[in-house]
Amino acid sequence: MSNTPMRVFTCSEARQKLKDVLDLARKEGEVRIQRRNGATFSLTAVSEHDENKSPLDVGCVETSIPRDEIVRAVREGHERV
Repeated sequence: MSNTPMRVFTCSEARQKLKDVLDLARKEGEVRIQRRNGATFSLTAVSEHDENKSPLDVGCVETSIPRDEIVRAVREGHERV
């Protein structure tokens, strides 16, 4: 992403230049579209990787708890159900 200010389009501009607006959202990460009444909407690109990603797919967490203790706690939790 660049350090340039976020681009804001009017609804009319966004309609007329839709391809350019979408390309800019992909390049810059986000663009905004503002209605005459002041309501503003954020437009961001979604990568194919994000679309295919499971909501249960979480990143690593650094911890000092030993692996065996975590496994034991998970198993105890399953036994309670």
